[in-house]
Amino acid sequence: MSMMTAQFVRRAETDRPAISFSVDGEPVSALKGDTVLTAMLCNMRRVRHLEFTGDPRAGFCLMAACQDCWIWLADGGRVRACATLVLEGMNVLTSAPDGPWQNQP
Repeated sequence: MSMMTAQFVRRAETDRPAISFSVDGEPVSALKGDTVLTAMLCNMRRVRHLEFTGDPRAGFCLMAACQDCWIWLADGGRVRACATLVLEGMNVLTSAPDGPWQNQP
């Protein structure tokens, strides 16, 4: 994953503690209390690629209603990036890991 220009620019709440996590094995940073979606889009322009067309996706509704921000965890679980808080050391994947998904909708 090459770091691209971020989709979001943080303008407020910059005094929260920094935490580290990874996206597709690459280290990135977030602030404690960020959702995975916010943290990812503060570091890059997309969250994942659409399964059907391969088009980049950055989430749509930002409130867990549209199903556009599903991402995977390194353990195979699948979560909505907009409704999941980023945790220190979390490893998220932008595409499905090998093997069955543990948490399918």
